[in-house]
Order: sequence, then structure tokens, then C-alpha cells
Amino acid sequence: QVQLVESGGGLVQAGGSLRLSCAASGRSLSNYDMAWLRQAPGKEREFVAATYWSGLRTSYAESVKGRFTISTDNVKNTVSLQMNSLKAEDTAVYYCAATSGVAGPTARYDYWGQGTQVTVSS
Repeated sequence: QVQLVESGGGLVQAGGSLRLSCAASGRSLSNYDMAWLRQAPGKEREFVAATYWSGLRTSYAESVKGRFTISTDNVKNTVSLQMNSLKAEDTAVYYCAATSGVAGPTARYDYWGQGTQVTVSS
């Protein structure tokens, strides 16, 4: 079992930055592909970013490419999402997730965090 706990959400003005963190316990994150997903009010959950092979490769949704950066810290057993140049449309609940398969938009995730709210004011 893996427990995931997100932190770092909050309210920020458009153009600002936030850094989300996801702390894992139970097992090492190096055993999993990790991803961040988000769900805005009235919308379906969508893929944001993923890291593979403990950070050796990453992928991003087109909507966040160049603005967001996903990273892992295998010593602290955490995965982070640095979000820059935030836009109002980035407002959502952000979730950290782990999969024993291949992370991506259509992946089946084995473990989820509880989510953290990010609100971007325009």
C-alpha cells in the first residue's frame, strides 16, 4: 500500500507561481510512475504531467507544457509540481497519483492522494 498526501495548493494571482508536493509513505516511489492530474469544477479529471523511471523521463499535457515542471526526490520520497505563469484556467483540484503501469492520460492509477485546491484569480 502507498499513501499519498498533497500539499502546497492555495490562491494565487494570474501570472504567479505555486509548488505542489506529494509525500509518499508505505513504499518507495521509485517502484511507480507518478503523475499529477487535475479536476476543475464541472469538468472531467485530466492529466497534467507524469514522471517515469524515477524522473529520467517526463511528459506534460499541451496546456501546461513550458509552464509546469514535474520532479521527484527519491531520498524524500516525494514528487513535486512547479507551476509558473499560472492562468485562471489552471484552477482545479490537483491530485497526485501512482501507477505500477505506464503513467499517462489513459492510465489506470493504483493510488491517489486526497487532492489540493489551486485557485488562480484573474
